[in-house]
Amino acid sequence: MEMILKDKSKHVAGVALAVALAINGVAAAAPPPSVSAYQSMPEDARAVVVQARGDGVADDSDAIQRAIDSAANKGAGGLVFLPSGRYRITRSLLVPIAVRIYGVGRTRPVLVLAPRTPGFQKGVANMVIFTGTDTYNIGGVAMPVPGAVPFDPVNKPVRDANSSTFYSALSNVDFEVGDGNPAAAAVRMHTAQHSNLSHIDFRMGSGLAGVYQVGNIAYNLRFYGGRYGILAEKTSPAWQFTLLDSTFDGQRDAAIREHEAALTLANTEIRNTPVGIEIDRGYGDWLWGQDVRLENVSKAGVVISNEDNVYTQVGFERVSARNVPVFARFRDSGKALAGSGRDYRVGEFNHGLKVAQAGLPGAFDTRYLTAALPARRTEQDSARQVMRALPATRDWASVRSFGAKGDGVSDDTAAIQKAIDSRRTVYLPLGIYVVNDTIRLKPDTVLIGLHPGLTQLRLPNGSPLYQGTGTPRAVIESARGGDAIVTGIGINTGEVNDRAVGLLWRAGEQSLVDDIRFQWSAGAPTDPYKKGPRFDTSAWWDRQGPNLWVDGGGGTFTGVWAPAGHGQAGFYVTNTKTPGRVYELSAEHHIRNEIVLDGVENWEFHAPQTEEEVHDGADSIALDIRNSKNILLANLHAYRVTRSIKPAPTAVRIANSSGIRFRNVAVNAESGFPTCDENGCTAYLRASKYAYENAITDVTNGLEVRERMFSVFDYDGKLPAAAAAATATPPAKVDKLQDGFYSIAGGATDASGRLFFIDRHFKRIFSYAAGEGLKIVSDAPIDPVNLAVDRSGKLLVLSSSGKDATVYALDPVAPGTRPAIVAATPATPRPGARLALPVNFWNNGEFKDQLNPDTYEFTTLDEMFARDVAQAKTREYVSLDGSLVLPAFRVVRHGSPDHLGHRWSDTLDANGFVTAPVGQRAVFTNASRNLTYSALVGEGGALTGLVKVADRGGESAALGPDGKVYVANGQVFVYGENGRQVGHIDVPARPLQLVFGGQDGRTLFILTHHALYSTRI
Repeated sequence: MEMILKDKSKHVAGVALAVALAINGVAAAAPPPSVSAYQSMPEDARAVVVQARGDGVADDSDAIQRAIDSAANKGAGGLVFLPSGRYRITRSLLVPIAVRIYGVGRTRPVLVLAPRTPGFQKGVANMVIFTGTDTYNIGGVAMPVPGAVPFDPVNKPVRDANSSTFYSALSNVDFEVGDGNPAAAAVRMHTAQHSNLSHIDFRMGSGLAGVYQVGNIAYNLRFYGGRYGILAEKTSPAWQFTLLDSTFDGQRDAAIREHEAALTLANTEIRNTPVGIEIDRGYGDWLWGQDVRLENVSKAGVVISNEDNVYTQVGFERVSARNVPVFARFRDSGKALAGSGRDYRVGEFNHGLKVAQAGLPGAFDTRYLTAALPARRTEQDSARQVMRALPATRDWASVRSFGAKGDGVSDDTAAIQKAIDSRRTVYLPLGIYVVNDTIRLKPDTVLIGLHPGLTQLRLPNGSPLYQGTGTPRAVIESARGGDAIVTGIGINTGEVNDRAVGLLWRAGEQSLVDDIRFQWSAGAPTDPYKKGPRFDTSAWWDRQGPNLWVDGGGGTFTGVWAPAGHGQAGFYVTNTKTPGRVYELSAEHHIRNEIVLDGVENWEFHAPQTEEEVHDGADSIALDIRNSKNILLANLHAYRVTRSIKPAPTAVRIANSSGIRFRNVAVNAESGFPTCDENGCTAYLRASKYAYENAITDVTNGLEVRERMFSVFDYDGKLPAAAAAATATPPAKVDKLQDGFYSIAGGATDASGRLFFIDRHFKRIFSYAAGEGLKIVSDAPIDPVNLAVDRSGKLLVLSSSGKDATVYALDPVAPGTRPAIVAATPATPRPGARLALPVNFWNNGEFKDQLNPDTYEFTTLDEMFARDVAQAKTREYVSLDGSLVLPAFRVVRHGSPDHLGHRWSDTLDANGFVTAPVGQRAVFTNASRNLTYSALVGEGGALTGLVKVADRGGESAALGPDGKVYVANGQVFVYGENGRQVGHIDVPARPLQLVFGGQDGRTLFILTHHALYSTRI
């Protein structure tokens, strides 16, 4: 029976908003009332209903928290229904992993922070916190939340949400902040996939921000007042954050202040505030906005920082601006781009590294196309909603009333199909619904769940209709055309069902697929990697059809997560000209392809993210485009996990296609995780050596885009004349010395110029010298990673073997000599000795909050990097002759201790070492800044006095005998003493490490994954 809830809500006047508007010189107006998205309580026996006063006076914190904790279900998660009312809270509400809270009733429930509530006056104080795997136990790898109220790091250290926080959500609940709470933030949302915020009004008044820290996706949010609407840093998994159909009004400083959040906007309005979007000092972002409206923004629509760095990628399409004198302001240079009159339209804005054509390096560029707007608002000034509203809850027909059990055992196929055939809107309460045949939707079917982890359609292993070789068969199939909606459910195709497709979508342009998860085996719903009780999932990888297959259809796709590696791809689109719009798609862990477009026109992808694991994805590509045109890919992140141990050639492959627009691309393989000890918690960071070598490969024309971070690339399918000429002649002055390697690195030269290097996969150490050729020095099974050569010609080898790491000495001229283990000793001054230090670092402050709670300024990346590398190491490894010292960098073990990729440190992660004595300068790169530095080497390996010597900084750098700096960053770029590029060297494959050697020291050895090259300087 449908339950209609009593309305207890009373809306209050927006006094603080009126003050903010008056300050900005705009006529004040009270915020419009919110509209409840769920006006009655859905029928669900497993949901927990909050039992609290809800009168706006009594403290309801404990009652709400008890309901939330009850729904946690030991980490499996659940649903909480919060009835209409005004709920005063006095402390942070903690939302465990996979718990979803829905406000229900004729009016939205409101969480109220009364004036001057203790604990909300300083720093950041969060009303609601999405927490990590264990709410109260930070364990060994958690980051406690300093903004928890009360903050009790000893007895109850609240664990922050992280890259494994799935399914958490808050919907249809408003916030109201009273006077005297300047530190108040409504929600801390540092979550990963399938988490969302929706249908929320933030009446922030005196508060700091509506949302502090973001993750995944949000829509239909309205921010009124506050210092900021959203205040954010990098998301915890370093993936994109997408905001749809939202409004900001009357913020005191800026509507959005952020950095590195990969902020993606669509149909978003910002008005009555000094700044629309502010990127923090010293940072960049992958910022993309489409259909954005700005009104009465006095200082700048967007403030861009770090403007000459590849990590700054800013793009907009279809922006309307009214009374916005400056559209874009560049913080560092002071440059400002004014609008075309008082009211204007921005057709296109792009700033960042532009790749003019495949095969050539990129260059920084700003494109700004603007024109005056008519006096009256036209249809072009507004955009349609991305998210369609669901039918009223009174019209939801529960499948339970048609006989479905959802017990994970009973066959519910007939009952679910009967419900769909009988009613337009069908609701699936929490449960596992076993099906053995295709569930077929009508053209206008609306199929609703509220938790894709705990509401699943599951195909049992061995289901008869899905066996053998034959036509693919879907678990759910839409009718051709129509405007169907599927939202909030999981689809599990099992492992042993070769003909299975998760969702076959043939619906039309107005259809919607939202909040859908394609489940991975029969493991725990919140653990996508857990094996089923009977089957080893890896044995059945790549045996089924796609997780989601759009064939001849289109529509809008939001918040889709497709990590089920049993399918041939996560998101597969074929044979369609029907427009499609995709927002915050996560496609991961497939063996060959994550996203495939074949015969597709008129599609847009906003914030698509892919991820490849050590095994499930080692040979996969992120995006395969075939026979397609008129495609937009904006804020694409193609990620390979830091544990990766196998090279991969390209993230994107294009064949027989044209009109492919890339806007904001990040191809990466770096991350971090938090570590805690007796001294507190920090974020440990690392970068893999096995990112995709190229961002894009043009199969048709045989060209590559080696830039991994860029803002603009337009692909038209044609072979440019300049590129054609370049491919006609082999690259000059570069000789291939040897190939056939798995992946080489760790190179160093001895006094005679002989090169030593490592092919880690085969645990081999090689030497190369002119006249000697290639020799195997050692293949001892002590996992060599990097090496250096001491004054006597012996090798000092860093290995990933052992509990943490191992260092050993080796005589390269005595075959079969046993390695001599070198123990770490306390660091001490050693006059005349050279120190071996990483030639490349990764350091970007991921996970740890960088906001200063007193000044509300962020520690910049430059400041963090300078601080971290200036730390002297307390222990060291010394070569047998005492001439070479390897400082003992902290080694972190994470996960399985016998996995080679689970021991991480700056020295283990580096492509090699650079050596210098104390008091001399050394040259090295920071890939997270894409810069090359020199620094003064100090005792214990401390690096101080950083000076930028090149505006590129990729895999490694080397100081040449000619005084120039050589940087490996897609090609070899050459910089003069003034820090300006003076040339580049084309190499047939991506350079990874550069080492000078040869008898006269003028041979530049170039190590790539599979081949060794050289050139003379």
